[in-house]
Amino acid sequence: MSTHREKKISLEGFSISGFAGVRDSNLKLIQSHFNGKIVLRGEDIFVTTTTSEELEKIEKLINILKHKLRRSGYLKEEDVKDAIKNIKGENMGKEKTEFEKFAIKTPRKTIIPRTPNQLKYVQAIETNDIVIGVGPAGTGKTFLAVAMAIKFLRENRVEKIILTRPAVEAGESLGFLPGDYEEKISPYLTPLYDALYSMMTPDAIKRLTDRRVIEIAPLAYMRGRTLADAFVILDEAQNTKSVQMKMFLTRLGPRSKVVITGDVTQIDLPVNENSGLVEIQHVLKSIPGIAFVKFGPEDVVRHRLVKEIVEAYEKYNKE
Repeated sequence: MSTHREKKISLEGFSISGFAGVRDSNLKLIQSHFNGKIVLRGEDIFVTTTTSEELEKIEKLINILKHKLRRSGYLKEEDVKDAIKNIKGENMGKEKTEFEKFAIKTPRKTIIPRTPNQLKYVQAIETNDIVIGVGPAGTGKTFLAVAMAIKFLRENRVEKIILTRPAVEAGESLGFLPGDYEEKISPYLTPLYDALYSMMTPDAIKRLTDRRVIEIAPLAYMRGRTLADAFVILDEAQNTKSVQMKMFLTRLGPRSKVVITGDVTQIDLPVNENSGLVEIQHVLKSIPGIAFVKFGPEDVVRHRLVKEIVEAYEKYNKE
């Protein structure tokens, strides 16, 4: 007499239709690859198998797909197929191994590049002193740069991390904001803090910022300094003026690495000001040790609508 193994897996808080697919197509696809029975009732999936090994694989598969659904907002057929291949050990090709090879370990999580351009970006940071990542929002430019900075710090390859941004955004004027200069500039630096907090504990961040091992400051604070033994990230560089970009690049000191990120479709400078990020793509393109990595809509890893919004704007601008 065979012994059945059963498991109830909750989908509470998830889109049931998003998980199951159109006319339960995702569930049917999963079912076709396993001998056990997979049934959706309300917000729960009931799995019945004859072996504990298969039950464990199905549970792991469903949890992977739940994570993907939460992250992206939807599941494609290819997502389900890839997850099934991974669970069943059928996706052991070079590409997967290469992505995992460049996994970035931070105190809170391990981060693996998720697109070919993200992989190229991480590889470029490893092998070049200056890397410029250009592309739309949501492609991981800043997030991966901060992750690499933490990696370099933990491996004692640099002594400090410096994160900086220009204080120009969305047509806002600092003069109309309340408070002194420090208070006015603080909101512009919030995205950099967000990236840090996702990878390190608040106590560790406070300890390192108090010791100035991690420094988060507006671009104006970089003038006159020599940035040695540091991993320096200039974020939102499309809002850096030409003269500011030159000033920043000439701060580079011995044993330092610079990563510059930005989106040239979201420049908030006055119309009579040239963007330093646009300019350096022409000025620095032939210098060894400086790498450019361009991201596109296919690299967007936020909610699926972000990718569609980026593509819609690209289409509109071309027309």
